[in-house]
Amino acid sequence: MKNSYQYKIKPTPLQVEKIDKTLEMLRCQYNYLLAQRFDWYEMNRCPIDRCPLICHIRELKEQPNYYNQKASLTKLKVDKPWYKEIHFQVLQEVPKKVELAFDRWLKGDVNAKKSGRPRFKGKGQYKTFTYSQFKRHHFAANKITLSKIGNVKVIVNRPIPDGSDIKTVSVTKKADGYYVSLSLDDKTVLIIKPDFDANNIVGIDVGLIDFYVASDNTRIAAPKHLRKAERKLKSAQRRVSRRKKGFNRRRKAIKQLGIKHKKVADTRKDFHFKTAKSLLDKYDAVAVEKLNIKGLSKTRLAKSINDAGWGQFISILTVKAAKCATGEYPRGHFRENAGLKVVAVNSNGTSQECSSCGQKVKKLLSQRIHNFPNCQVSLCRDLNASLNIKARGTHALKAQSMSSQKSR
Repeated sequence: MKNSYQYKIKPTPLQVEKIDKTLEMLRCQYNYLLAQRFDWYEMNRCPIDRCPLICHIRELKEQPNYYNQKASLTKLKVDKPWYKEIHFQVLQEVPKKVELAFDRWLKGDVNAKKSGRPRFKGKGQYKTFTYSQFKRHHFAANKITLSKIGNVKVIVNRPIPDGSDIKTVSVTKKADGYYVSLSLDDKTVLIIKPDFDANNIVGIDVGLIDFYVASDNTRIAAPKHLRKAERKLKSAQRRVSRRKKGFNRRRKAIKQLGIKHKKVADTRKDFHFKTAKSLLDKYDAVAVEKLNIKGLSKTRLAKSINDAGWGQFISILTVKAAKCATGEYPRGHFRENAGLKVVAVNSNGTSQECSSCGQKVKKLLSQRIHNFPNCQVSLCRDLNASLNIKARGTHALKAQSMSSQKSR
């Protein structure tokens, strides 16, 4: 199972200078390799969609790709010796990023969805570099050894699980300092909780007024972290706009604005983790809706939806439930609610169907109470939806257990 841990690092002033210099050189190389791709594209594409039967076709130039651009890095270190100060693995990640950005523009991702035209990165916009291979012994106690940078102090707020290997290490510059992200390969096996009870399930309906309403009639009000911090953010943004470009005062104002935005994001993430834990401590399975959050983010409610962070919450909930357990925990104790399940169900009609009889009761979004005289049901619209989600989740769990029994 793949996992990632992030730690804050405390580099010395000399190490900070090396990290910043590395990021700036990588930014220049990224822009250079991206310009090569654009030159090839402009010189070889034809703006005319039809031509005579007999015409001259000019010879096509060799297309830049990951391999020939990576091979050019050897000549780069000869022409520009200061690039020798960067570890070769870090430098080889740049052509990979360029190829990924260019292919997403021309070919699209695995779902054939294309991204926009890649942009050149301005000063300070290249923020991460990666060591693609890393040995576990280079991270010991509260020190991490980064090649060409040195031994850097790490604030270890949680230990790395036993039995996991460090595959890659990424160094990231953020508004409030520097961080390392460790990509781990956990070799322990995913297992189901021994006393897992499929009937101990809850359905949750996420919203904007209440962050979620559960089928047990518990609800948590939406915290609205961005809305509460909006006044301070606007003040910090005005301070940036008043400063002159290119001056230190503007750079300081931009840094303060970034710190305030990061605080909002960190507060939201902390809320999501605590909310997910409270659900998984109480229930063995959680049923959620499959939401098209990307599509909803293009509506008038985009700001409130992004502030709620439904996607991040469901992702955290799923990961926490599926955390692998190891034999070092006695009597079935699991690391971070491991061995539980999160079931995603179809969201179509959960608000319109009656949770008592299953018949559709059409209502507008402004109608917050579900009334159905036929079966004498009157309850909150969101509670009705969460009961429908729970019923669909229970059905999905039963179908999964039956299919697993047949496969045996």
